[in-house]
Amino acid sequence: MSMRLAATVVIAASVAAPVSAEVPNGREALTQTAFFARDKASALAQIASVEAAAVATLARSPADADALMTRAMATSYRAKLTRSRADALSARDQFEAIARRNPRDAEAQAALGAWHLNAVVSLGTLMARGALGARKADGLESLDRAIALGGERALFPALEGMLRLAIDGTDAGAAALLARAAKGSTPTPLDRILQRHAVQLAAVVQGGDAKLIQALAKRLLPLGQIKQ
Repeated sequence: MSMRLAATVVIAASVAAPVSAEVPNGREALTQTAFFARDKASALAQIASVEAAAVATLARSPADADALMTRAMATSYRAKLTRSRADALSARDQFEAIARRNPRDAEAQAALGAWHLNAVVSLGTLMARGALGARKADGLESLDRAIALGGERALFPALEGMLRLAIDGTDAGAAALLARAAKGSTPTPLDRILQRHAVQLAAVVQGGDAKLIQALAKRLLPLGQIKQ
């Protein structure tokens, strides 16, 4: 597969929580941003709108789990686009609080794990640890826990496989994760999307071009289609 062809792959990856009736279409809106936003300004506007709705819900119902996850994801997305250290740390704190509240929530574990690994993708191992306290080992631990808790869902192994290859295009363990995702269950649209992406990335992995693998994996992550 050529780099040009690889670059045409539809981009998407995000960790989803069920949408609360109190936050109309909040998760769908964030997913649309991750998939289809093509410039930073429009993406940031969409993220701000979703975040505002989540904050309004939390003002009425502070323990609303869906609004808490929606707000955390919006903060994390904004951090990625603006490279804001304050937002990145805030997102981490929010994900950790959600995971503490329900340690068996697979989506919360995946969100926390993805936070660590996305920081490594963006900054490199040493800078991610020094600037944010992000660690690859911690991210893998949380994502492995998400896979264990998530049954046979495609979402979790697909996400971990893509993140591992975004860090290292030669990661020896990623192929098995992508294969597991390809055979996983798809109870939500996001599972189906990530399953397709796992299959697409797996085909490139077979070619063995580490640079191409890493580049495509990065583009499959949330907001990877937006030029920084």
